[in-house]
Amino acid sequence: MTIAPLRPGTPAPPVQTLPPGSWHGRLWVSDLPLTRPERYLGCVAEFERSGLWPVLIPHDQRFAANGEDWIDDRGRLAPAGHRVPAADAAGALARWWDGSCCDGACLRPFGARFPGLAKRSPRRSDPLAEAGNTGSILASRAPHRLGLVQTERPADIPALLGWTGMIKCTDQVAELSAVLRSWEDRFGATLVVLGFDTLELSVSAPPRNQARALTVAAEHRAFSLPTFAGQPGNLREYASGLVQSRLWRFSWA
Repeated sequence: MTIAPLRPGTPAPPVQTLPPGSWHGRLWVSDLPLTRPERYLGCVAEFERSGLWPVLIPHDQRFAANGEDWIDDRGRLAPAGHRVPAADAAGALARWWDGSCCDGACLRPFGARFPGLAKRSPRRSDPLAEAGNTGSILASRAPHRLGLVQTERPADIPALLGWTGMIKCTDQVAELSAVLRSWEDRFGATLVVLGFDTLELSVSAPPRNQARALTVAAEHRAFSLPTFAGQPGNLREYASGLVQSRLWRFSWA
């Protein structure tokens, strides 16, 4: 599979390499959902040469019911890719940490202060290969359009696009991408799904035990409190679900 580098304002990719699609700002999107999930894997394989990272864009009934598409029919923030390198992931998560939680029991063993970043997990598999396999599996299970963004790192995509999915909690999209960069480095966590207010990451080096997962769970809670609040149980129970988990899902719905 060959993918020519794409830039806004240039023609859509050749039909023999990708399905029909078009540019929407800095995001190229296929017109229809993928019918061949292996195309996602092929795009990942070409990433180092093409500079285009593929994201799966899930069907969103909230917009489809009205004949809308959030990519065109909802606003975006100013692109902030240039601000990502200077953003502090640990500082952002500390600011986003909400220490108020019932009587505090749901935060144990932590409290009102963010506990800091979890240690890097040992790498056991290639993050890009893991992402390619994960994305192709997700594309085979539910309808997703294919998106392509020119980027050096998948983590930068929300900032490059001015993505507003987390706007209910913060408008600092560069900091959000900085956290994604940090997770790329420490856990091989790679962006594979980009929805209106959802993100999904393939994880090649997840926490391997409960003790490591606890601090990762605290990072998740700070990053997306609605995701944590939308699941039953406390921080310890949330952490249990992260042990050896190779897919992280976040929602700000």
